[in-house]
Amino acid sequence: MTETLIEVRALRKEYASRVGKPRIIALDGIDFTVRAGELFGLLGPNGAGKTTTVKILLGLTAPGAGTAFIGGLPVSNPESRRHTGYLPEGHKIPNYLTARQAMTIFGRMSGMSSNDIKERVPALLERVGLAQWADIRIRKFSKGMTQRLGLACALVHRPNVLLLDEPTDGVDPVGRREIRDLLREEAKNGTAVLLNSHLLSEMELTCDRVAVLRKGKVAAEGTIDELTRRTAKYRMIATPVDEPLLAMFRETGAGVERVNGHLELSVNDLQHLNALVDGLRSRGGMLQELSQMRSTLEDVFVDLVKTEGQQS
Repeated sequence: MTETLIEVRALRKEYASRVGKPRIIALDGIDFTVRAGELFGLLGPNGAGKTTTVKILLGLTAPGAGTAFIGGLPVSNPESRRHTGYLPEGHKIPNYLTARQAMTIFGRMSGMSSNDIKERVPALLERVGLAQWADIRIRKFSKGMTQRLGLACALVHRPNVLLLDEPTDGVDPVGRREIRDLLREEAKNGTAVLLNSHLLSEMELTCDRVAVLRKGKVAAEGTIDELTRRTAKYRMIATPVDEPLLAMFRETGAGVERVNGHLELSVNDLQHLNALVDGLRSRGGMLQELSQMRSTLEDVFVDLVKTEGQQS
């Protein structure tokens, strides 16, 4: 069985509010685990509890109740972070440093030897596409380059747990793909990766599993395939498609929508779908394409968090 490297159980956190106002519940008993070699996404709108969760895992704030472990150690134990890499959102590295100097400092703070740093830094800069910029001051870097450097700094000490907040923020499409490949390589080598991002398309391409937080609770958790499970909705291309045909479809109770030259059909079940196809053919029509549609992660996310009173 694959080792669990991040474990969160019944985690709860409240913050004081203004006098006379109820306390703010940031986390309301959440549970999740991340195994070695797994890419796990934490999703949710602003105020859902994502940042609070990461702060607890890093020991920056204490939970009100529940437990959290990294590498089998409680997060209250500083040793739990010895093999953890962290990339915060909007991180700031002194811009008078060069990329090599910044990574050297991170390596030293992580307890690496000088020889290990000299070997590790050039290899990592090559992996994130900054080898030619190793000795250039960071003030000359674009936002995307700064983001790549931050990821390299998080990886410098060979962590087995990665906590990443918006890792592809400001990175161009080619760079995002390279970062995805790098994270998959890290996961393949046994690293547990926890990503926190608003870029749902990136999370869908990157993560093995995700959890959606809503008002401090886990609203849904599962693999991308499980959460974007197939619905009773189909894409149909047929000829001819006229108003009498559409009216006949609607009379059966089907939902029908024209979209960019094809039809999107919402049906009750396969029997209902076959009845529509039979109706098409009985009118002399020809079916050219019929395919089942799948929700996107964005569809699932919007459906789950579309509630009144959500913090922004």
